[in-house]
Amino acid sequence: MTMENGYTVFETAAGFVAIGWNARGINSLRLPAGTAREAERALLRRLPDAKPVSPPPPVQAVIDDALRYFAGERVDFAGVAVDLGMQEPFFERVYAAVRRLGWGETATYGAIARMLEAGPEFARDVGQAMAANPVPLIVPCHRVTAANGRIGGFSAPGGALLKAQMLAIEGVEVKDGVVTRDLPQLGLGF
Repeated sequence: MTMENGYTVFETAAGFVAIGWNARGINSLRLPAGTAREAERALLRRLPDAKPVSPPPPVQAVIDDALRYFAGERVDFAGVAVDLGMQEPFFERVYAAVRRLGWGETATYGAIARMLEAGPEFARDVGQAMAANPVPLIVPCHRVTAANGRIGGFSAPGGALLKAQMLAIEGVEVKDGVVTRDLPQLGLGF
């Protein structure tokens, strides 16, 4: 991979996904949108200098995994190399913690803050990190939920509906925006 930003758009069972990369790893992933142009536009807002190119083998492997994921197969993105760019130190720590959440495992915003030895007031900061996540799916922000059982917000195209669909792919039942089954969840009451 070169240091330049490359990107491509591909169609999954859930819609069109755009993925960007450089020599250090995946640096942008836009979750399924209704059209290829919409996915491309979302990626180019983050990487305006990116060029549409054929993906090198490591990126193609991530694309293949994303296709499998949205088709309902269990996929682990924990080993994917990423380049998150310049981030606030707290956000970097949040992304590292969220990457450790496994398939179908959820954690509350507050539980992530607590894992990072931050107080409950940092739950909002965790939410802000999730909203700014440059590589959702790889940093599985869809697995971070609100403390009250609600799935919480989601800034990707499709919003909370897409978040619920992604949780459902992983076997997490959501009804009317609320997680309804017992599941591995890190919840610490805030």
